[in-house]
Amino acid sequence: MVGNVPVGGDAPVTVQTMTNTPTSDAAATIDQIRRCEEAGVDIIRVSCPDVESTAALGEIVRAAKVPIVADIHFHYKRALEAADAGAACLRINPGNIGSEERVREVIAAAKANGCAIRIGVNGGSLEKDLLEKYGEPCPEALVESALDHIRILQDHDFHEFKVAVKASDHFLAVAAYQQLAEAVDCPLHLGITEAGGLIGGTVKSAIGIGSLLWFGIGDTIRVSLSAEPEEEVRVGYEILKTLGIRTRGVRVVSCPSCARQGFDVIRTVQALEERLQHINTPLSLSVLGCVVNGPGEARETDIGITGGGAGKHMVYLSGVTDHHVRDDDMIEHIVSLVEAKAVEIEAAEAEAETAEAAE
Repeated sequence: MVGNVPVGGDAPVTVQTMTNTPTSDAAATIDQIRRCEEAGVDIIRVSCPDVESTAALGEIVRAAKVPIVADIHFHYKRALEAADAGAACLRINPGNIGSEERVREVIAAAKANGCAIRIGVNGGSLEKDLLEKYGEPCPEALVESALDHIRILQDHDFHEFKVAVKASDHFLAVAAYQQLAEAVDCPLHLGITEAGGLIGGTVKSAIGIGSLLWFGIGDTIRVSLSAEPEEEVRVGYEILKTLGIRTRGVRVVSCPSCARQGFDVIRTVQALEERLQHINTPLSLSVLGCVVNGPGEARETDIGITGGGAGKHMVYLSGVTDHHVRDDDMIEHIVSLVEAKAVEIEAAEAEAETAEAAE
């Protein structure tokens, strides 16, 4: 358990991110956490590099609606302070946290405060002895580091932990996670670290994290992008949505557009994705520029629109042709249809739950 969020076992795969504001600036950090919560984040990590950060952590924890993980590097005392401040989990890096005695102190603080621990092994900060042994970061080195620190936790009768073996090379990371999954039975935190910018990092993360999840490996994910944290959350959900693991919000089916398009598909999809971020209810929307594939895709989605001639386009509801809409009204009209459909789905689900409870 990370606070009130289960990780591992039969629990849903959770989506994480990390703030990039100075943690000592509680107001800015809380504001960023709010945006991530609106995007659907399950767990948020904040860096605690100094005393000022851990001093602000209590206010941040109290304001957050999701569990807060304190990210600790180099200064183990920050972990002790973060545990006392109410962090739900402590992320420690075996390569730079220090001696086994310091790790023992962190374990004691976690036990005393009901914290979980994430062992965060990273290809860029492996222990010196492992680099000397293997010559370079490799799957075996990452896994050995993780197993060494799992042993320390278990030797001290601490079992509320999860493990990550991240690397910026997605081949290295995937191989390490595969080996670790064969060696242990504990929750695994997936990620391709320092993946890159929004486009490149999304592709690399989707391939690495997606292939592991496809293999049945992984319990919680963080997409590491040089982008705002809420973008990491959205990409994380898109990975889960594509794999059919978790569905949140609107799934958009849209064409790349061509000379046959009856409206500007690219700009329309961009506008709709921006306007529909507030929808959490899972539903599907197809936006296709012409009648080649439009009607077929619309039959498989809750709401669909297919481009027509003279600025007049066909709208489909539940796969059936329903009415036309013109260019000027199209985006507002689709947004209103999606919002109404979300209300309808939520009402039907609530009614079903009430009926089930009555039985």
